[in-house]
Amino acid sequence: MDDTRTTAGQHRWRAQLADMAALADRARLRSLKPRQGVDFASNDYLGLAGSPRLARAVEEAIARGVPLGSGGSRLLRGNDPEHEALESDAAAFFGAESALFLSTGYAANAALLATLPQTGDLVVYDELVHASVHEGLRLTRATSVAAPHNDAQGFDDAVREWRARGSTGRVWIAFESLYSMDGDTAPVDALVSVAERHDATMLIDEAHATGVFGPDGRGIAAHLDGREDTITLRTCGKALGCEGALLLGPRAMRDFLVNRGRAFIFSTAPSPLIAAAVREALRVLADEPERRDALFALVARAERALSPFGATPTGSQILPLILGEDARTMSVAGALQRAGFDVRGIRPPTVPQGTSRLRIPVTLNVDEAQIDGLATAMAEALR
Repeated sequence: MDDTRTTAGQHRWRAQLADMAALADRARLRSLKPRQGVDFASNDYLGLAGSPRLARAVEEAIARGVPLGSGGSRLLRGNDPEHEALESDAAAFFGAESALFLSTGYAANAALLATLPQTGDLVVYDELVHASVHEGLRLTRATSVAAPHNDAQGFDDAVREWRARGSTGRVWIAFESLYSMDGDTAPVDALVSVAERHDATMLIDEAHATGVFGPDGRGIAAHLDGREDTITLRTCGKALGCEGALLLGPRAMRDFLVNRGRAFIFSTAPSPLIAAAVREALRVLADEPERRDALFALVARAERALSPFGATPTGSQILPLILGEDARTMSVAGALQRAGFDVRGIRPPTVPQGTSRLRIPVTLNVDEAQIDGLATAMAEALR
């Protein structure tokens, strides 16, 4: 054994452990915790993750011979009829020309940004977009620039400044319709106007709006589906209760990603059983609008119960309670967990410095009494 190499390796580990200790001192050390207590942490907004209807869809798929594993990437033997059936159903449901199913929303966003924009293009993105968008931008050939959050004029200014320098490539505008940490919605129509002025393509992340907003839960930007200048991402692991993600847009988008999208080409295909479950989840969205009605009734109850403690009413199912300091945030979250409520603290770098918060999503996994109980526990924890 090479003692020099071993010593160097141990030194690196010791240095990393020292960094972890420093993170712990700053209340920023992450660790995995089991799910326990009342669900005020998940993105299972419509309570479909444990739905008997989705379970039956999987049982029926198993009975007709659908396998658990795909056996390979989609371009090899992993392309199951269930994948193609889901993509056909999703394109029809969302009114898009085509759909492509990927294993996660992270992979889908990374594939989009790393693959579609080309050298000489410009990507203008909202400064608070998902980390997966940033991952794609890290790999993109295009120039990228952040615009101030939800500032349509900021997007427009960024494009005009780029054009003023003589740039002639395509413009891409990336934003979320509903932001996961603040619970606020994008000025979609204003951003559409910016895109139209500059002949830009919009990349719209509907991860947290899918299933909750729009006709049949098709999202905040549902009215833009089918446009040549619009590509949308709908994740399947939030309100749809499953996993994976759907990219919806023109046929050319799908063909290009199948041929050039490394995150798609070199990944084992998602489970065909999950594809069958997502198909059923889309049917639930159309068949059971009462789920959304019940959710928004709970959202209204939560806003009334928690806003006296500083939770921000957003009109969405995501209520942030910004406490600012990392240590205080984690202390309050811990107190709520000990009281039986699964509330998680969110700290930098996930959110901007000085905005550590409790992120409180409202789901159909809770009832009014549990919301009121959380408010009682919150009063004690903040005391």
